[in-house]
Amino acid sequence: MKFALAGLGLDNYPPVVAPWERSSGGAEVLRYARKADSLSWDWLTIPEHVLMPNDMVEHMGTRFVEAMAASAVLMGATTRIHMLTYILPVAYRHPLLLAKQIATMEFLAGGRFTLGTAVGHLEKEFEALNVPFEKRGQMTDEYLRVLKEAWTADKPSFDGEFVKFRDVVIEPKPIQKPHPPIFIGGNSKPAMRRAAKFGDGWIPWLVTAETLPECIGYMKGLPEYQAKADRFEILVTTTTYAQDDHHRAYGKTHLSADRDGVLREIEGLKKAGATSVQVRPPNTDTLEQCLEWLEWYDQEIIPQFR
Repeated sequence: MKFALAGLGLDNYPPVVAPWERSSGGAEVLRYARKADSLSWDWLTIPEHVLMPNDMVEHMGTRFVEAMAASAVLMGATTRIHMLTYILPVAYRHPLLLAKQIATMEFLAGGRFTLGTAVGHLEKEFEALNVPFEKRGQMTDEYLRVLKEAWTADKPSFDGEFVKFRDVVIEPKPIQKPHPPIFIGGNSKPAMRRAAKFGDGWIPWLVTAETLPECIGYMKGLPEYQAKADRFEILVTTTTYAQDDHHRAYGKTHLSADRDGVLREIEGLKKAGATSVQVRPPNTDTLEQCLEWLEWYDQEIIPQFR
């Protein structure tokens, strides 16, 4: 099993935001990231929204970082841990710009980046960015092909519906080969098909140990998945969210903090087919308490699944 740690202080998502996060700033975020880097966590996950529609603030909060800038800062502040955007809607940026941003971070930081992406869901965010919401699926598929072309081809070119280029050179190339891993988010069958076709992993949100086997069974029926099944990451959050697909709460979100509860959750997800988990620390009052919990988890939980 691999372990991804939720990057705290980067958003203020109401169901899970800890008291200390509400007043946190860059110093606290960097201290948190460096602590994770000093331990054995595999990824630090980075959320993203460019803006938040007023009618969604109650459900999603107001603070979300821009994932590329946050990844660059955090990669510069750490030496070992990988960054995982969780998630970055790929259609928000021209894919050549995104390819260059990621390759530049990889070049300077020795790799250490995983692109977690999905089609996105906030229609008003797409409208503000002048990106056609109804074409986000087609754009995502094409943009993923562009990223791979830019990262891997010596003489890249592309002739698509949304992107066209030829007779160019794109350097530097990413450190990770053949390219930085791509994990696709989303709970729907189209998202699973996209993950199997274009991705190196799948990062669902509201999938649990009870529903995961059915999802994996569906993907096993896809030829694209079969070709990469032995190296395909299935990363599932250990947080039990009481939210619907539109982030509206119908109960209280659960974050396990005790050893037995944490071990049961991870064992259940592992038996269901997860290869990795995303962990969010419990709602501690102070950053110091949170850092102590990270160290406890690193010593008491992670070694049980390595």
